[in-house]
Amino acid sequence: MKYWNLKKINKSTLEKIGPIPRSITKTFERFKKELDPNAEAEAIEEFKVSRYQTVTSIKYLLLLIVGPILLNQLSKNFVFGPFVDYVWNQKQLNIFLNSSQEERAFEELQKFEEKLYFEKLIGTKVDTTYDVTETQIKNKAMELAEEYSSESSNAIKNILSDSFALSAFIAFIITGKRQISILNSFVNELIYGLSDTAKAFLIILFTDIFVGFHSSHGWEVVIEAILRHFGFPESRDFIFLFISTFPVMLDTVFKYWIFRYLNRVSPSAVATYRNMNE
Repeated sequence: MKYWNLKKINKSTLEKIGPIPRSITKTFERFKKELDPNAEAEAIEEFKVSRYQTVTSIKYLLLLIVGPILLNQLSKNFVFGPFVDYVWNQKQLNIFLNSSQEERAFEELQKFEEKLYFEKLIGTKVDTTYDVTETQIKNKAMELAEEYSSESSNAIKNILSDSFALSAFIAFIITGKRQISILNSFVNELIYGLSDTAKAFLIILFTDIFVGFHSSHGWEVVIEAILRHFGFPESRDFIFLFISTFPVMLDTVFKYWIFRYLNRVSPSAVATYRNMNE
C-alpha cells in the first residue's frame, strides 16, 4: 500500500515540463476527471494519498529540524561540555582563541578606565584614590578574563556539538530517501497551489532579504555571529569579500531559476513578479 501511495505521490514530481504551461494541462486533466464515472472513488483515494503525504512530510520535517537541535543540545551539555571544561581547566589554556576576542576585551577594559576617569573629573565618585581605582580596574580585568575564557570554551563546544548535529542531519537525509521524495512532492504541490500574486510576493520577499540593497548589513551581522559562535577571528576582509561575492552568486542562481524553470512552469507568476517589481 505504501509503495503504491509513494508511486502516486511521485507522479507529479516526475512529470516533465513541456511546452504547454502546467496550469493549462492541469485544467484539462481536472475537466477530464469530472467526466469520468469513477471520479468519486478516485477522489476518495486521492484524499487518502494526500493525507498520507501530508502526515509523512510533517513528521519527517520535524525530524530534520528537532532531531539535530535536540542532539546538539544534549551532546553539548552532557558529552562535549564536561569534557571541554575538564581539559580547559586542567591544561590552563589561553584565555583568547583569536585576536578578535583580545581586541574586544582590551576595548571594553579601556572604556571602563575612561568611564572611571570621567566620573573622577566630574566628581561623581566619592572615593577616587589611586588604590581604589586600580582595584576596580583589576576586578574588571578579572571579570573580562573569566567572560572570554568561558566564550572560548563555548566556541570549542559549539564546533564539536554542531559537527555532531550536522552528521546526524546528513544521516537522516541519506537514510530517508523515501521520505525525501514524499516531502519534495508535498512542497511542490504546496507551491503550485499558491496564487500567482502569492508566488510573486514570496519571490520579492526572498530576493529583498538575501540579495536586496540593504541585505549587505544583514549578511555582515550574520557572518560576524557565525564566526564568533565558532571562535574564529572576525576578519573584516573576509566578511567584506563574502558580502561582495556570495549575494551576487545567489542572485544569479535565483534569476537563472526564474528564467529556466519558473518561466516554463508558471509564466503568469513570472509576469506578476515583474509587474510587482517594477
